[in-house]
Amino acid sequence: MKTLVIVGAGPGISLHTAMKFGEQGFTIALVARRQEALDQYAEELKAKNIEVETFVADATNPEDLTEAMNHIHNTLGHIDGLLYNAASGTPGKPTTLTATDLTRDFKINVGGALSSVQSALPHMKEGFILLTGGGLALQPYADYSSLAIGKAGIRNLAYSLHDELQPKGIYVGTLTIKGFVKEGTSLAPNHVAEAFYMMYENQSEVESDIH
Repeated sequence: MKTLVIVGAGPGISLHTAMKFGEQGFTIALVARRQEALDQYAEELKAKNIEVETFVADATNPEDLTEAMNHIHNTLGHIDGLLYNAASGTPGKPTTLTATDLTRDFKINVGGALSSVQSALPHMKEGFILLTGGGLALQPYADYSSLAIGKAGIRNLAYSLHDELQPKGIYVGTLTIKGFVKEGTSLAPNHVAEAFYMMYENQSEVESDIH
């Protein structure tokens, strides 16, 4: 049975992607900061007969992530896939942001993704890495400038990682979500989950989009 690790587990994209992959036979390893929230997501997955384990770690702490990935490997035996879905965006136009705000958000949006990948790779002989991107990377909006910079960074990181890791048998892809995720729309979390699963199945393009 294959294992998918989801860093930045939450009630929207992460949970629905966990359900989609879990329904296809994956064991799910959820990683987030709060055990209470993780327990809630795990119960929802178990109710659908999906195998799931939970692991507490802060995406901004490389040591936390390394410990979590080691624990996942020891518990489940291997890591076949990684989804990084943690994000942070301090509201405000560029002139109202502080460098501290921007740096803190970037550490979550991009630094955490890089640390997650670096922590998972020693436990991956081959497999796939998926990064949650956003249309703000292509069309920045002043009121969300910090998040836009983070999504631009994720997009760039995905292409760089793919260039490095594809020869080693590891696919890296980013899903550019062109809009706000909302139930009842084309960007509902279940549609995003379907798009991620199609990327996993096809493994042909570094970047895919949904709008």
